[in-house]
Amino acid sequence: MDRTKPNRVGVIMAGGSGERFWPLSRRDRPKQLLKLVHEDRTLLEDAVQQLLPLIPPARLFIATGEHLREPILKAGLPVPAENVLTEPCKRNTAGCLAFVTAHLLHRFGDEAQYLSLAITAADLPNWNPERYRQCVVAALEAVEAKPVLAVFGIQPTRPETGYGYVEIAEGAPLWDGSTPDLPVYCVERFHEKPSREEAEQYLATGRFFWNSGMFFWRVATFLVELERAQPRIAVAVTSLARALDRNDESQVRETFAALPDLSIDYGLMERARDVVVVRADFPWDDISSWESLARQLPKDENGNVLVGEPVIVDTDNSLVYNEPGPARMAVGVVGVKGLAVIVSEDAVLVIPKDRAQDVRQVVANLMMRGVPQV
Repeated sequence: MDRTKPNRVGVIMAGGSGERFWPLSRRDRPKQLLKLVHEDRTLLEDAVQQLLPLIPPARLFIATGEHLREPILKAGLPVPAENVLTEPCKRNTAGCLAFVTAHLLHRFGDEAQYLSLAITAADLPNWNPERYRQCVVAALEAVEAKPVLAVFGIQPTRPETGYGYVEIAEGAPLWDGSTPDLPVYCVERFHEKPSREEAEQYLATGRFFWNSGMFFWRVATFLVELERAQPRIAVAVTSLARALDRNDESQVRETFAALPDLSIDYGLMERARDVVVVRADFPWDDISSWESLARQLPKDENGNVLVGEPVIVDTDNSLVYNEPGPARMAVGVVGVKGLAVIVSEDAVLVIPKDRAQDVRQVVANLMMRGVPQV
């Protein structure tokens, strides 16, 4: 490995269950494996394609759950099978990234510390890939220049209460090496999901950005900060790497299962000493529910998003999604406003768009009944 040149790795976190996109999403076909935004590719395909011009396939890793390994391999992505890393159980994003780091230590040995990571989500629509890649390069250059952790900060377009925020100091100067075109700032602090009033105050200051959930760091920097913030997890990373070296699957499972269930934001980023934020200006919105998906797709003159050629009459501000298509399923909606009507091959969901998060209650109830449509 040439230490004089950046040695970059892409990591796509793709372990979510996507329950909020039921009835299209199922246990073995979650959100990231659905063609929700583009007809010709899944969200995960989009995430891979966005990184490929920057990082070769051999350096792209997908972190997911064991039950999704086969569906992801069958998707035919240009990622080597050995780079699909399957966690033994759910341990949130801190556990996920500890697991990934252990695999990198196992794979690259002592040279792993020189790797710089671009860690992205599997649900990022490809609206402006060129600008996205420019932002990725800016973040990687920042973490390669100094021992810092980096995040993307998205300029808010509304007082969103469902996202975390990143705050920079008032009058904060540009971070060394950044440019006005792609400014980088030192992070003052992170904020959890705010109230509506707080979110409005955040927007008024101009110093708060949406936390996109994408992260950048060098392995060596990550391990130093992890040792400070979460020493138990740092020890587990080393233990996992040694168990992988011995091909001791039982020890890998036992060590991973003992990890705490922590998000990387709470477990590390909010406690780290040196964090910078790249003001990322590519189009972004978290695709976390039917309501958020409706914001991404084209609308008719009445604010409706229509997929699969449904028939609508006297309908406004609604999402009508007919997955089977008109040849296999005729769907009609009359006289409604602000609804999401989702039709799959074997299930139907009707819900107010502003209650889209409550789909999980439906899924939980169906799982208790033991039905096959989950």
